[in-house]
Amino acid sequence: MGHNHSHNHTHDHPDLKGRNLFISILLNIGITVAQVIGGLMSGSLALLSDALHNFSDVISLIISYVADKISKRKASFQKTFGYKRAEILAAFINAATLIIVAVLLIIEAVERFQNPQEIESNLVIWLSLVAILGNGLSVLLLKKDAEANMNMKSAYLHLLTDMMASVAVLIGGLLMKYYQLYWVDSVLTFVIALYLIWMGFDLLKDSTKVLMLFTPDSTPINKIVAEINTFESVKNVHHVHIWQLNEEEIHLEAHIDFNEDISISQFDIILHKIEDFLLHKYDINHVNIQPEFRKDDAKDVIVQD
Repeated sequence: MGHNHSHNHTHDHPDLKGRNLFISILLNIGITVAQVIGGLMSGSLALLSDALHNFSDVISLIISYVADKISKRKASFQKTFGYKRAEILAAFINAATLIIVAVLLIIEAVERFQNPQEIESNLVIWLSLVAILGNGLSVLLLKKDAEANMNMKSAYLHLLTDMMASVAVLIGGLLMKYYQLYWVDSVLTFVIALYLIWMGFDLLKDSTKVLMLFTPDSTPINKIVAEINTFESVKNVHHVHIWQLNEEEIHLEAHIDFNEDISISQFDIILHKIEDFLLHKYDINHVNIQPEFRKDDAKDVIVQD
């Protein structure tokens, strides 16, 4: 059985990733405390809902921070993959919390819309500006890593949506201050919640696919099988599994029937060509091939184990 393990690491400075997460945690703790106090003093549901979202940001950032640290632990006899999926699990949890928080906000917004209350708009305006600056800095800190890491993307989305929520709260505060439109507070809360659901569902779906070992959307199994079938001495490729372990690793395992009873050295030459092909064309960096000759087994591309 042949196998290959090639890694494409996308982060040259993993310590910076952890440091940026830690700074973002401290910033959001400060924002949350300020918004809770300000929301209670002003009576603004939008400000309190933004504080609740910021609190979920703190939790999600802590989860992401811990997952980032855990994922670096080495493999062992009991944990042969190590903790490489810790960040995917963190992304799943964070996406789920986005949706839960959004549902709670919608319930509160509907209740407050039916009974609008006068709100101290000046406090809302100043605290929303503080939140915009704090979340904006956190977004900039995490943006680069969010492009290539699902865990960091989940933290980044929490912060980005909260920055946008704070912008909405600021607009609402200005409308309440100059036009006394207090119902705007509830409407903005409702809109913020819908946006959270939309963003959270997309990330929840992506992380679920990885946890369930689904084939990545960008990996065409039938095309890959057809191309490998054209390789020298290959008769049939079957019993294929392709899954994504984390952001850096895509695995492929398959059985290959050969036309001849080739030697191990001949198989190694063909295997090396297949590995290069899969890595450079499809970014598949873990390949495990079972060679066969006239073996009586199922020859379908997908075989239920």
